[in-house]
This record gives sequence, C-alpha cells and structure tokens, in this order.
Amino acid sequence: MSGTARLGRTGATGGSGAGSGYLRRLGPGDVAVIDQVDLDRATATALLDAGVVGVVNAAPSISGRYPNLGPEILVEAGVVLVDDCGPGVFSDLADGATVRLHDGAVHVGEREVLRGFAQDRDTVADLLDEARGGMAAQLEAFSANTSEFLGRERALLVDGLGVPAVATTMRDRHVVVVSGSSGTLAELRSIAGYLREYKPVLVGVGDGALALRDAGHRPAVVLGTVAELDPALARRATDVVVPADSDGHITGLARLQDLGVDPVAFASSANPEDMALLLAHAHGAALVVAVGFDASLGGFLDRGRSGSIPSTFLTRLRLGTTLVDAPAVRALHRTRVSATMLALLLGAVLVSAVIAALALGAGPSLVLLLDTVGRALGAWLADVYRSVVG
Repeated sequence: MSGTARLGRTGATGGSGAGSGYLRRLGPGDVAVIDQVDLDRATATALLDAGVVGVVNAAPSISGRYPNLGPEILVEAGVVLVDDCGPGVFSDLADGATVRLHDGAVHVGEREVLRGFAQDRDTVADLLDEARGGMAAQLEAFSANTSEFLGRERALLVDGLGVPAVATTMRDRHVVVVSGSSGTLAELRSIAGYLREYKPVLVGVGDGALALRDAGHRPAVVLGTVAELDPALARRATDVVVPADSDGHITGLARLQDLGVDPVAFASSANPEDMALLLAHAHGAALVVAVGFDASLGGFLDRGRSGSIPSTFLTRLRLGTTLVDAPAVRALHRTRVSATMLALLLGAVLVSAVIAALALGAGPSLVLLLDTVGRALGAWLADVYRSVVG
C-alpha cells in the first residue's frame, strides 16, 4: 500500500482531542505519521473520516494499560497500521514523501527506511485481551491522579476562583459547550430544534468552533490554545479564552494579538473542554449542554491522556445536575405539537373554507382565493412543523 506521508509529531490529537490542526491536513490517500501511545477511538475515527489509507505510529498503539479502541477501528476498516516504529520516523521520513507500507516496513522508493510491527485483526484482538487486565491498575492510577488534581485545583473546583471574567452574559441562560470530536457535527444537527427554541450561548472549544460554523452557527465564546483557534472565528467571537500557565502566561500571545485578537487568560491545568464547562458554570448558566463529549468510563480511559481523566471527572461533579449531554437533550426535547395535530388543524381549516365557499355560492375568483390561502396556510404549517421537530 502506498500513500503520501503526513507527519504530526505531537500525535494525531495534538493534546486536545481528535479535532486538531494536524487532522485537518490529512486527506484521502494519505499515510498519517503520528506519535501516540494508546491510539484512542476518537482519533481513529477522525483518521478514517479524513480518508487515510495507512498509519505509521512511532509509539505502541496499544500499550497494555487499558483496552483502547482506536487500533481495532482502523484495522477493521482496512487501514494499514505499522506500529511502534520508534522516534526515528520523524527524522527518516519527510512530510509529503510517497511511502509504501508492507509487512511492517516503511519504504521510500526501493529503500526500507523504517520497520515496525504490522498490526492486523488477530494481533489487535490478542493485545486487547491482555490490556483488559490493565483496567484495575488504571483505575488505581485514576484515584491517585484525582486526589493530586483536586489538591492542585481546589480553589477553582470548590470556590470557582480563577475563572476569568467575560463579556458574554451566561447567567440564567442555557449554554452549549461544543468540543471538537469527530461526531460533533452530527450531534449539533441532532439538537437543531433545541438550539432554535432556546437560543443558548454557544461556546466552541478548539475545533468545536469550526463545527459550530459548519452547522450554521457563530460561537459567542471560543476557547483553546493559540494553535487551535481559527483566526476568523476568534475575531468574530465576543470572547476569546486561552489556557495559560500558573503565572497567567499564554504561549503564542503575540501571534493572536497580531491577528487583532485580545484573548482572556484562563490559568488552569484542566483540559480545555473542562475549562469551558467551568467557565459556563461559574458565570451562572442555568443549564450547560455538552456536545461532542464522551463521559463514559471507556471514554475517559480511551482518551489516552491520564491528566484529563481526573479533570473531566471532577468537573462533572462540580457542575452536577446543571450539566447534560447532547444525546440526553435530543431524547428529551420533543415537539409540543404532534404531526397528527398539525394535519388535523390543516384539514379542519380547509374543510371550513370549502363549506363557507359552498354556502356563499362561491364564484371562480373566490375559489381561486381560497386555493391560494390554503396553499399558503399549508406552507406555513409545514414550516412550523419543521421548526418544532428540528
């Protein structure tokens, strides 16, 4: 199998989820060259969506810590996975070079430049069976990391201290926080009726802002690192919030300012998605809807970022019943007017019009007028139905 190598030294997720700038560079026929231990489900799905035909991973795609699902997704889809090639992939391969993958080897022209481990369905299944034994150890590590994170971020989680002020009004409003995962756009479309009815404050995290744009919305707040933010969306947003270190320093601040964006610093070790949730909660949101999040136990472990697990867990505890996920909104947000009732209403109006016309001995002009009114009424009811059911 041959394709064009696309290098992403920090891993496909770039440390902030599957919707990274690196993934946007990928296209059909490319070979993704990454460095990511425990390839997660979201990244694998995003790689498939991009159309890659092969993946070369400098790190082990399954380390054995827990049964991560990314490699299985790739090999089941027929993507060639050359695993655990070592850090030399980034010195031995050039971005844009044509490479050939065969039996665990990476060739440039006729020369073998790298060799790793060729994963297939059988090898992935065996490694996943072994990794399931690592779940207990991961849960123990999760407990220790949670205590450490709580000690470090106690003021933020307990008292809301350190959350920056923003111009966007969130108090007593619904706030929708959109993450940049591969399924975000579909989730946004599934709650279109809710978005039209409640007109919530929209917060885009990283590529979540792009998903909002692609769904026809403009985020009021965008949050993410300088490398993740789209300049055009940042300039149009009411507030731009950027993660900062404990001293409030923003990496790449000058670049944003050169683009005409003056961001607000959020000093925290929480991941950007959780920062956005905490921001909405601290500013008095009545309800926070999370779009593009996977908060299941498997989703926590499958992120491959141990530091984000206690952040997400404790953030959800902090928000409590204020926080719901998009699938729950889709299930609970129902039309107030059923299709049957709309049909009966339309039928009753048209029958009344016909009876009135017959009683008055309607001439051609009145019949034409009734026909026009009936058509207009039908179109209006159809619009009402679409807006209600989403």
